[in-house]
Amino acid sequence: MNYLAHAYLSFGQPQLLVGNMISDFVKGRKKNDYPALIYQGIMLHRAIDNFTDTHNATREAKGFFKDDYGLYSGAFIDIVYDHFLAKNESLFSPGGLQLFADKIYRSLEQQQEYLPDRFLMLLPHMKHQNWLFNYRLSDGVRNSFRGLVHRAAYMHDSARAFEIFLENYTQLEMISGIFLPDVERFAKEQYNKIMTGWS
Repeated sequence: MNYLAHAYLSFGQPQLLVGNMISDFVKGRKKNDYPALIYQGIMLHRAIDNFTDTHNATREAKGFFKDDYGLYSGAFIDIVYDHFLAKNESLFSPGGLQLFADKIYRSLEQQQEYLPDRFLMLLPHMKHQNWLFNYRLSDGVRNSFRGLVHRAAYMHDSARAFEIFLENYTQLEMISGIFLPDVERFAKEQYNKIMTGWS
């Protein structure tokens, strides 16, 4: 799952959101340095990622990219999932996806003291380029693929990945339609367990 999904699966809890969004930037024992709910958000992110990686739908989706991208296939699928999540406007009502994205940017900015330096440097670009909303657009997917390849040590071209995405769009949409409700149920169960401790 990518940034939009992790934001969505924070269920409106501000500190869980922070942990869920910064998890990939927090290494080793550093996770223990955060307030309890941010720590829980970091662990929620990792549980969601594990659920995603081991789900049968993800294994099927990776197959479209595997011949060209091997072990990086899962990273492309994370972006694909965010695209189809973003297209489901009903999930973000009332107000729609843009209002949801604005709330996420604002919540993260209000909690800057908890953001690792690398994420803090990323956030203005995320907001200015409106990553969370633009996942719903084909150009947003293309740009996300380009960014992924730019950050990777052993990939140099994202054009083929975008071709694969377009060529298999209908099948990927069907797979996402199976996966996304499952991961939301899983994350909600984890969220309820976390929040029970604060009730």
